[in-house]
Amino acid sequence: MPNEIKWNDRFCIGVDSIDRAHQRLFSIVGKLLDLNEDTAKQQHACREGIKYFKNYALKHFADEEAYMQSIGYSGYAMHKNLHDNMRDETLPALEAELEDQAYSTESVRHFIGICVGWLSGHIMTEDYAITGKGHSKWVEQADSSEMDSLVRSIIRSLETMCQAKSQLVSQHYGGEDVFSGKALCYRLTYLSMDKDRWQFYFVYEEPLVLRTLSSILNQEMPRIDQTAVSAMKILSEQFVDSVRAHFMTGRKYLLERNDLMTFEQLVRTFDKKYPPYNLLFSTEGKGYFAFCADHISRP
Repeated sequence: MPNEIKWNDRFCIGVDSIDRAHQRLFSIVGKLLDLNEDTAKQQHACREGIKYFKNYALKHFADEEAYMQSIGYSGYAMHKNLHDNMRDETLPALEAELEDQAYSTESVRHFIGICVGWLSGHIMTEDYAITGKGHSKWVEQADSSEMDSLVRSIIRSLETMCQAKSQLVSQHYGGEDVFSGKALCYRLTYLSMDKDRWQFYFVYEEPLVLRTLSSILNQEMPRIDQTAVSAMKILSEQFVDSVRAHFMTGRKYLLERNDLMTFEQLVRTFDKKYPPYNLLFSTEGKGYFAFCADHISRP
């Protein structure tokens, strides 16, 4: 995450009221970053600053939604769903993490990182689409009851594998860099006999990797090495086995590839559209985890 956050005119979508609100949101986040560096004022000031950011963001969402309705924007329902997810899931989860960690420097940086990443990505895709300057990347969305079931399954699997309670942060993870330090990324491709293909993407934040493997091996893992890379690769395959009933039904699928990726390669896979399943979880201070799934070929 950058040490300085500044407004860039490339974020202008061409609607004055919306552009002014976006500029104000960036300004608030920039001040939060400054406050987070001032340890003497950090906790109280950051708590008040984050409260102000949230209130302003929610007012902006309502204003933006009213504008979309006033022009008869066809993508209103999906756009509002993204706002609702940020309001009802992401912000409450981040606030819970902040409280649990007493507004530590790391938790505030996580908050800022997610908000900056979400805001910039949202403007450049979803808000651009309002004025015809771009296209929404959320072209598919899973059924809500199906998603709820999947989230519960992932939370159970994380608790079993990582010995950590987890919480959903977002159902619409867009590749924001919320991972401090290293992150291990894998892409697992499963193929059926008739060439139907599923791809699963896993992103593990470094502390989650080290704590998971330290628990499994019963010895301290000081850093991510080849052992850690190989172990998490196998654990990812086992993770798919635990959730595959939500995806690979009606056919027999075999693992075709398990590729280690860079985080940049992962983000580039989202250039044209987001997979219908893009979930981000926090694991009680042990690190962030992202799970994405895409049905590449359909009959």
